[in-house]
Amino acid sequence: HDVDPAITITITLRKRERIMNDASWLTSGPDNNGQQQRQQQGSNTNDWAVPPGTTNNNNNQGAAALQQPFYGQQPPPLVAPMTAHQQPSYHSVPPPPLNDNFNNASYNHPSMMNNPAVTPQPQQHYQQQPMPHLQPPPPPPTPPQPLVGAYPARGVSRSSSSNNNFNNNSGTRTPPTSSATTPNNSSTRRLNNTTLNRSTISTPLTANSSSKPNNGSGIIVANRAADEETEDGRIRNREASTKIRDAWIYKQIRARQDEFTQYKQGRVFVGTWNVNAKGKNESLASWLCADWHKHGPPDIVVVGFQEMVDLNAVNVAVENKSQARSAFWVDRIRSTLNSRENTLGDPNRTYTELADKYLVGLLVCIFVKQPHTPHVKHVRTDSVGVGVMGVMGNKGGASLRLQFYDSTLCFVCTHLAAHRENVLGRNADFANVFAKTSFEIGAEAVQEVIRLGSMNQWAMGTNSVGISDHDLVFWFGDLNYRVDESIPTERVLELSKANILEELIEHDQLNIERAQGRVFRDWEEGALDFLPTYKYQPGTDLYEERPDKKLRAPAWCDRILWLAQEPGHVAQLNYCRSELNISDHKPVMSTFLVTIKDVILAKREGVYREVMKMLDTYENNSLPMVSLNRINLNFGEVRYDQRVTLPIVITNTGQVVAQFRLVPKVDEIELCKPWLSVAPTYGMLIPGEKTEIELTITIDNSTAHKLNTSREVLEDILILRLENGRDYYISVTGKYARSCFGMSVDELVLYTAPIREVPLDPILRAEKYDLNARAAMCVPKELWRIIDAIYERGLDERDLFTAVGDPDEVYQVRECLDTGAAFENFSVHSMAEVLTSFLSNLSTPIVPVSLFPTLDIDAQNIQSFTRKFLEDMLPVPYNVFIYIISFFREVLLHRQRNRLSPAKVARILCNCLVSSPQGNAEESASSSNQRRGNMQQLMLHFLETNSI
Repeated sequence: HDVDPAITITITLRKRERIMNDASWLTSGPDNNGQQQRQQQGSNTNDWAVPPGTTNNNNNQGAAALQQPFYGQQPPPLVAPMTAHQQPSYHSVPPPPLNDNFNNASYNHPSMMNNPAVTPQPQQHYQQQPMPHLQPPPPPPTPPQPLVGAYPARGVSRSSSSNNNFNNNSGTRTPPTSSATTPNNSSTRRLNNTTLNRSTISTPLTANSSSKPNNGSGIIVANRAADEETEDGRIRNREASTKIRDAWIYKQIRARQDEFTQYKQGRVFVGTWNVNAKGKNESLASWLCADWHKHGPPDIVVVGFQEMVDLNAVNVAVENKSQARSAFWVDRIRSTLNSRENTLGDPNRTYTELADKYLVGLLVCIFVKQPHTPHVKHVRTDSVGVGVMGVMGNKGGASLRLQFYDSTLCFVCTHLAAHRENVLGRNADFANVFAKTSFEIGAEAVQEVIRLGSMNQWAMGTNSVGISDHDLVFWFGDLNYRVDESIPTERVLELSKANILEELIEHDQLNIERAQGRVFRDWEEGALDFLPTYKYQPGTDLYEERPDKKLRAPAWCDRILWLAQEPGHVAQLNYCRSELNISDHKPVMSTFLVTIKDVILAKREGVYREVMKMLDTYENNSLPMVSLNRINLNFGEVRYDQRVTLPIVITNTGQVVAQFRLVPKVDEIELCKPWLSVAPTYGMLIPGEKTEIELTITIDNSTAHKLNTSREVLEDILILRLENGRDYYISVTGKYARSCFGMSVDELVLYTAPIREVPLDPILRAEKYDLNARAAMCVPKELWRIIDAIYERGLDERDLFTAVGDPDEVYQVRECLDTGAAFENFSVHSMAEVLTSFLSNLSTPIVPVSLFPTLDIDAQNIQSFTRKFLEDMLPVPYNVFIYIISFFREVLLHRQRNRLSPAKVARILCNCLVSSPQGNAEESASSSNQRRGNMQQLMLHFLETNSI
């Protein structure tokens, strides 16, 4: 690029002198407005051009290094090497030993730092688990029998007319053989009634949330009845009391379900295919019937399609072709399943369609063997659009559910956000589809579902069920997860064509996100032992490499996962792909051996009568009474990003059943403050029974910022209400062990003492420190210490800033920074992880959104952009930015050994220093990645340029 001689920037980085030891001022030209502005702010360029005891050496030793001045009238006291008398008087107190409450320190995986689309943030650390291996289900009490023909006669007969309530809402086609109809449910959306996020604290919906049902740990909601106060001052909510009682009865009956349940096994086929708006009369037998010779015809066949129509604006807005194309594919599937070759003329081998649901290009349909149709009921469908503006149907999910004998099954076909770098978009689409999918089945059906295995709905008091409120859930479709960008596209193609899959599987984005607990938590998937299913040249078996087409990295976009309340009730028999080649995707299919429940109603009623008899014995006595082992909980010192849990033991000391629940305080909605969580929030105890309530304090970045600015204190009061009894008030207190994490650099430069010694109380802090004085340092001492430690411990360390540090060491390094204790012999990878975590968790980012380039950056304007970028930065963030850039330039001098590249470092800097742009969904989807890409080019320029 052309170099503007107005400003030249040089730096010398010595090996034993600290980073920025030879800091020198900019040499100003006549038009250097930024320099003149800084001089007007009180800086004197001649006062400390070179720190005392050093010489200005402009020899770059093989690489040009970027140099910028610090604001202020004094040289940075912690940049030059410290002598013994210059060391702050830190207390030599070692950090407290790690215990069970403090060893869940979270950290950011290197894959997040290398991905510009991912912003590292504090999160619970999930231990990576290996991918599940297929295991046959354990033998149930009664040996399962195969699902052949109809089941034996039940204790209570069912009317076949009530078993075929098929949904006729928009986008759902009832098969011609069925005349049953049900109310329209197309507009129903269950936003809050889902087990994706049932904690007692209102938190944003995230893909981190567990998909497992929580068995009633959510808030008991009195939807219709208000609390009643009796003459003696007691408060009662009859609706809540009834729900808690019913939930307890269900829990007792479910514990004895083996006494009235017999188990049988059936086969479920799940197939998915992105047809790329193609398809005429090609045979589907090699896909739908490929393993019939080995496993036999399945009892249930569920097939999902994506892009059955072009996803252009007209089709998305009008859906003028979707109905016709869905009918075409349903007919193709029906004719394939019921072909003469498959049925052999036997009516019991034919398949009946139960329902189908389409959403623009999405389609899901379900077929069952004819003998099983009398044992199917409560068939419902739903669709959720998450595409354009978060609601359009170009991306989203089409779902259906049913009760098959006495097991509930749910099938979700989705098409998630595209593009290799858009992992967060796919995670968000999954979370939205999971949360918004709801099936309105009515109060009577919900109660039957509860008796068959889902306690959540009874407690929540609703007539609908969500995805996780089923015994078995299958999620499939074009999930669009790719191979991580750390592997070049050419390398992915090479490995795919050579059928060398280990490296690709290791870097598969879905595997990475699941292992980190950010998406599909608790779900299972079979081994990927087939070639990537995308992207092919349509009509061939060749990956797309034509010069006139955009080169795409092959990927396993098309996936099938499952979730079971009883993991042993599902065994995957196969997981493979078909070689149909009309589309740029290959079809994927899987056959499962599932265990189905068949309840003997007469025996269940007998168990129910026994439970009710036991309950009536206790309910005939007087008022409930409980005792709490403590009502004042002092959590002591709570550290940043640590979880501290204390239990409360509740004992029923009365002669009757005691029902309790936590309720919000007057004029409040939430049960407790955001930094506190409680589980469970309600329960029921028979006399003499005990249970524990766990209260957990978690200090995240937002809470730490409020504590540091005195807008929050670790104090709260919880109200435990005993139904038909008194209220108990539980006091919660704690002391925040102040940390440099979650603070701003503008505040950190004010203090020379360890941040742990700085009082949180503003009055005490004002008495001890002059908060109006000029900053004591140019950069925070914590930043200097960690950079200096990395500099001394080895810039030659292999995989520096990409390898994961030891969690225990990361915690200890953070304690050393907060207390001023000397660093022990920690791993340089742990130190590097702490550095990136420190920068990522600043309350105010170094580079705010206001500094994002508004235009595309190219070779002609990058010089002016970088100059304007520096001129607009505030003093302290400016110093920190120059300091960090200088350090990483030194790191890159050792790139041959540490295996870092300027591009990789630029991505790390973007993730650590740059705030995420805020805006509406359309803006984020269209311009956020572009703006971050421009910022990454700026960072790369700062790392490589010799002058500005």
